[in-house]
Amino acid sequence: MGSAGWLARLVKATRIGDGVYRVETEGRSELVYVAGPANNRWAFWNGQVFRQTPADSAAARDSRVKREARQELSAPMPATVLKVLVTPGSKVKKGDTLIILEAMKMELPLRASADATIAAVHCREGELVQPETVLVELV
Repeated sequence: MGSAGWLARLVKATRIGDGVYRVETEGRSELVYVAGPANNRWAFWNGQVFRQTPADSAAARDSRVKREARQELSAPMPATVLKVLVTPGSKVKKGDTLIILEAMKMELPLRASADATIAAVHCREGELVQPETVLVELV
């Protein structure tokens, strides 16, 4: 059996609304939000944003290396900034909530993907932000 067949037995995804899926695996059930056009999809799960990656060209690799040195946390969809929990110079640990957004009547906590220092905060509470707006820079 190929890896796709093996994976299908372990993960069950059920569409429960426009862009909202219930993903069940290993006895756990979690919500995943998916949006964007077919050539530029993103998924929001557990405080993290996942996006399709561009073709693996030399330019894309160089761009990825630069982004990894200085991480950016961006808005996954149009949202209102509910809370900003960090300031420039703050040290954060992987999984710490940095910002809480509100979109589609739900709170979206944006979390640090690794231990880092906050280099800049580009939003304020109450501000309406658009998709891909950089909210926080980490180093």
